[in-house]
This record gives sequence, C-alpha cells and structure tokens, in this order.
Amino acid sequence: MDAAADERLLTAGEYWFDDLGPGDHFDTGRLVVTEAHIVAFAGLSGDLFDIHMDDEFAREQGFPGRIAHGLLGLSLADGLKNRASVRIMAVASLGWNWRFKGPIFAGDRIGVRVRITGKRLSSKEQPLLTLAFSVTNQHGEEVQAGETTLLARRRP
Repeated sequence: MDAAADERLLTAGEYWFDDLGPGDHFDTGRLVVTEAHIVAFAGLSGDLFDIHMDDEFAREQGFPGRIAHGLLGLSLADGLKNRASVRIMAVASLGWNWRFKGPIFAGDRIGVRVRITGKRLSSKEQPLLTLAFSVTNQHGEEVQAGETTLLARRRP
C-alpha cells in the first residue's frame, strides 16, 4: 500500500489522541519574525551573543545581518502550532529533538508543517503522540526541523 494513501490533511477542529494517527498533518499560519522578537528574546533569555545583536559581526561571519536565536525559532514554531485552527488536545510537551538547518532573519515569514509520526501508550497507559515539525521561510527553505513528544488527552 502507498504510504501517501495513509496520510490525512487535518481540517480545523479539536483532535484527541484517539482521533489521530501517523501521517495526519496540517500547516500552521505564518508569522513574520521581527527585530522586536529577536531583541525581546535576547532580553528574556539573556542570550546576547553577537550573531543575534550585532549586524556588523553577523556580516563578518558571512550573513547579510544578524540572525534570530535558534530557540526563538523553535518557540515561535510551537506557538504557531498552538494557535493553529487544528487543535491537538494535549497536556504537555515531554521533550524536543531539534535541528537548526538555516538562519532566520528579521523580516522572514515562517510557517510550520506538523505531522503525527508516532502514537502509543506509555508504560503507565498515558497517551503519547510524536509530532514532526518542518519550519520553512517565505522562500520555501526549511530552516528548522525536529520532533516533540506530547502527553495527549483522550476524549472524555
């Protein structure tokens, strides 16, 4: 059987653990990353590394200007998932495995493809979902990617 035949594009609504399966996916809305995001994240995190705060330093490293923090990209990606019209009924994220594949610059417009890649019950019978994220910019370039495991909710 063709793996693509098992894939389902999720439409707007609430999805419980029991409603989801591997291959289910959706695209979030998009967000323009601003200089204000970068500066606020630097202040909040304490990460004032030159590549994020100094355009001249960033240009000396081969970038056209300073770049957003990788963890800011991850945070924005999770936020885009959480405010999407597809709402996964979850309790908490249990961990992340993440890759920074390319720079995100102020002015970039990012969006996320979220795909269910795993579904299981833990040894304590807790419902767990594995979600894969692919973060792309306005040029269709994947700039970040990774996975998270969610403690999900079962339908009441």
